[in-house]
Amino acid sequence: MKHIPFLDSHTGGEPTRLITALPFDLGTGSVAQKLSTLKAHHDDLRRTVINEPRGSDVLVGAYLVPPADPTCQFGVIYFNNVGYLGMCGHGTIGLIASLSYLGKVQPGVIRVETPVGVVEATLHPSLRGAERRSNPLLNEEIASGKERPRNDMYPNKVSVKNIPAYRHLHHVQVVVDGKTIHGDVAWGGNWFFLVHDHGLDVNMDNLEALTDFSWRVREQLTANGITGANGAEIDHVELFAASPQADSKSFVLCPGKAYDRSPCGTGTSAKLACLYADGKLQEGQMWRQQSVVGSLFEGSVQLDGEKIIPTITGEAWVMAQGEFLIDERDPFGNGI
Repeated sequence: MKHIPFLDSHTGGEPTRLITALPFDLGTGSVAQKLSTLKAHHDDLRRTVINEPRGSDVLVGAYLVPPADPTCQFGVIYFNNVGYLGMCGHGTIGLIASLSYLGKVQPGVIRVETPVGVVEATLHPSLRGAERRSNPLLNEEIASGKERPRNDMYPNKVSVKNIPAYRHLHHVQVVVDGKTIHGDVAWGGNWFFLVHDHGLDVNMDNLEALTDFSWRVREQLTANGITGANGAEIDHVELFAASPQADSKSFVLCPGKAYDRSPCGTGTSAKLACLYADGKLQEGQMWRQQSVVGSLFEGSVQLDGEKIIPTITGEAWVMAQGEFLIDERDPFGNGI
């Protein structure tokens, strides 16, 4: 019987499953090199922890690995039901909040090496936690043993300074079932096709139509040879609409055909890059992006020379902690 500890969180409704210790060695190279080793020799673990019967299509996993970059405290590899992700915004927020819950990080800047580069996460102090620590009556109860110290006030608000984002192609025409739409191809840590003139209602009552349309868009991108830089596959489709609660509302279809419950950190990064390129967003200006389920991210950009550096802020909540049991006799022990 194999035992694999895990910690689950969600960021704006989108879950992240953290595996803090791998049962094998990935070597001493960069996180990108570790990912190559993982793909080649240990992909069965991804299927085991993320696919049914232990998981579901909506889950995103995170392996905590040693960084090669000496300026980083952690390295991370993100994965889902069909493969691996370059970066994951909601996952990074979930990762840092989970490490906060575990007592492995304190408020401040935390550098994380991902397969596509280094990101900086800022864990914000928890006002509720500060109030709790400053309560003399509560501290007296803890000291007397009447109340056990808890970490239920762990800081959980995180800002992620992402890798540079940019627009690769502008106003690309695609025909889906006889309907002509237009979108931008942009990079925010993953490749996205961002569409505004789709004509669909972006709400929870329309998920089936949104999913079907987005998947057909992706199929047409492949059929027409429309790619990201260097022929990279565009594996995320993002549909935008107006919202009275935010600057924009979106539906994001992820590679495994599950929609993102959060506003999508890398997708929002791609959106910010396009807005800046169009002159609709100034450096430092706040943008509020809402997901199809109603959760919100705040985003802004800063410039590093000609590079557009997005920062995304959100909250994550730890929701489950446990240990997977993998019985060697189980025919579905490595996932379905």
